[in-house]
Amino acid sequence: MAITVLAIIRLHNLVAVVMLSGFYSLLAATLFVVLDAVDVAFTEAAVGAGISTILLLGTLALTTQHEKIRALPRFPLVLVAVTGIALIYGTADMPAFGDPDSPIHEHVAPRYIHDSAEEIGLPNIVTSVLASYRGYDTLGEVTVIFTAGIGILTLLGIRRWRSRKPATGQSQGNGTGDAPGGDAT
Repeated sequence: MAITVLAIIRLHNLVAVVMLSGFYSLLAATLFVVLDAVDVAFTEAAVGAGISTILLLGTLALTTQHEKIRALPRFPLVLVAVTGIALIYGTADMPAFGDPDSPIHEHVAPRYIHDSAEEIGLPNIVTSVLASYRGYDTLGEVTVIFTAGIGILTLLGIRRWRSRKPATGQSQGNGTGDAPGGDAT
């Protein structure tokens, strides 16, 4: 993953950058599967490697495919560096990877494992957590994705509508009294 990020930083061809970004998302999805977070892996694969790649390639079709070289501003670079240092510092309090005595495994997970089938009535623990215990959270995520999709479709629809709109002073017919683009037959 680190090699992919370094390649993304070094490349100036934006099509190659988009392809490597999709590959990075695929690697992240694989990592989530290894960490037993299959639901997060599906989301990363669908959104990160799937729809984001398609949207970025569509954007590149409307713009240029090569990056314009400019001087790197200092403030964003410093801000990203400080944020990265703060995130690394924040990991100092985390328990060791896979530690069965970590706080996350002490009270919530056993309850989900032992009681979810009886409380919810579903044999799959992940489904019962996402559909019931975290139902409002899942509804919120679906609402955000739906709103983003409607926004994109609206923007695409407005662009099409503007391109079909006749210029001022022109009639919509073909001048013969027929329907637009039609025959008199």
